[in-house]
Amino acid sequence: MTAKRNDPVAFIRKAAPFAIRAERASDVVAREALLDACFGENRHARICQRLRDGRAPAQGLSLAAVHQDGRLVGTVRLWHVSAGGRSALMLGPLAVDDDCRGLGVGAALMQRALAVAKTRGHGAVILLGDAPYYARFGFTAAKTGELSLPGAFARERLLGLELVERALDGAWGMITPTGAALPQSKATRTRSRTRKAPLAVPHAA
Repeated sequence: MTAKRNDPVAFIRKAAPFAIRAERASDVVAREALLDACFGENRHARICQRLRDGRAPAQGLSLAAVHQDGRLVGTVRLWHVSAGGRSALMLGPLAVDDDCRGLGVGAALMQRALAVAKTRGHGAVILLGDAPYYARFGFTAAKTGELSLPGAFARERLLGLELVERALDGAWGMITPTGAALPQSKATRTRSRTRKAPLAVPHAA
């Protein structure tokens, strides 16, 4: 008689129903619709948009979350800025389709974006968002207290993360855009808005 084996069983968590990849030109329409739904049709008037208008995102730091059914369900992009004379990235907008809440889409986008930024040698990331949500990724207001944005904003929502130790030491003054300028025709097209999409999880503006 063969003895019954009592080997431990490794339970494998079900694979996530989405993938994170670099954004493609074919994603633009769906991305703009998602951002309209998450931030409203007046999103181009939001304070952080002033740092993005007419600028190209940082190389390799436009990411998309795509559901297994082919839908774009999340987006995040990062932009070159000067943080009071310190070179940094501004993260945003981060948006996730409401149908995908609870799947970890936002966290996966954040983790990939920060990992890529660090690999590419960037020293710090700044964002305007909900402190309790972004604290899990290491963002705090510890070194952003002397920084400003071009307009009114809630001080407690301006957060920073150092990818390189002391990258934000002594950062003081206005956050200004430093990314490459887009051709005028392309900058205009990025403002076009199409269909509606579901709302988002807590996000960076």
